[in-house]
Amino acid sequence: MWEIRVVVGTHPLTGRSKQRSFTVHGDEAYAAQRQAELVADHGVRRVCVDRGDRLTVEQLLDRFEAAPHRWSPTTLRSYGGVIRDLRRDRLARCWLDRLTPAVLEVALARWATAGATPSTLSGRFHVLHSALTWGVCERLLGSDPLAGMRSPPRPYPRKHLPPPQVRQLFAVAERRRLEAAARLLERPASRQRSLDLFHAEQDELLVRLAADSGARRGELAALRVDDLDGRVLSIERAAKDAVIGPTKTHSRGRLTLGATTARFWHDHVAAWRDHPLAGDAIGPWLFAASPDRQSPIRPAGLGHRFERLRNAAGLPDAMLHRLRHTVGTHLVSQGKILKAAARLRHRDPSTTLRNYADALPLDDEDAADDLDVLFNGLTDTV
Repeated sequence: MWEIRVVVGTHPLTGRSKQRSFTVHGDEAYAAQRQAELVADHGVRRVCVDRGDRLTVEQLLDRFEAAPHRWSPTTLRSYGGVIRDLRRDRLARCWLDRLTPAVLEVALARWATAGATPSTLSGRFHVLHSALTWGVCERLLGSDPLAGMRSPPRPYPRKHLPPPQVRQLFAVAERRRLEAAARLLERPASRQRSLDLFHAEQDELLVRLAADSGARRGELAALRVDDLDGRVLSIERAAKDAVIGPTKTHSRGRLTLGATTARFWHDHVAAWRDHPLAGDAIGPWLFAASPDRQSPIRPAGLGHRFERLRNAAGLPDAMLHRLRHTVGTHLVSQGKILKAAARLRHRDPSTTLRNYADALPLDDEDAADDLDVLFNGLTDTV
């Protein structure tokens, strides 16, 4: 009599092999033959590159960061910063087989006591969770030790700019452009005054385009003059510092601009195409330091331009990214969830709902009236 054990799977929690036992009667040759048949019928090959209990959090993060990912430059930089913070923390020395939700809750409380913001806590949790999920997919881990753990509260999205403040930015940008044009008329041959007018036009185009399209700062910095066809704008790249790469979601977006913004874009490009400062070889970039458009303005440069404009408008709390929130808030308040998700280029409309749920129109008056009748017996509503 022979007992034959065959590996038939892996335990989802422990990662250990699951075996099934068979009893065979006969000689050794028959037992060997039967073993091959049972393995063929029931067995699985267990691939184990490394065991989770042999890795620390730091070692997993090292492998996670070094692995090939389809990350945008923005994601690469943000993940790298969070990973460096986690490596410096004592949680990095924790063995993965000892990592539990309770252990991470202690670390989160310690970080919060040390002054970490909700954004920092949320970022560290999600990067660690991404590393663990990647480890499971790569079979470095048998299971995710934090499976089922709720993430820390996400930071509340930055408030939108009220439409009157956006119109105020438009008015100030237009006034500065007209003043620059008037100064140039006084000295038409002045190179510096020509550049001042070029920059003033770009500043007005920047604020109008950001408020119209809801584009991210890196996407605005990577725009080319031929990305606008009539009123249809294509967004298919983004800038991170001096690197031009894919957008944050690795997707191409197409949207329709307002007639005023589209006309301003085309007029601005046409006005400077044949200007002496443009030279013979004109580059492709929409936002540039000079009319030759050879080098794009970096995202930080667009931020500095916007800061000067907001200070001139007396709006010190205005941020370029808040114009994106204005677009999302307005469309969601009109009940246009899918159009908001498409315009903001969210992969999933649930992202739009999570960030702009407070802007949803309030339509529960009928429910309030029903409850009023139920509890108070009232038939007339105020």
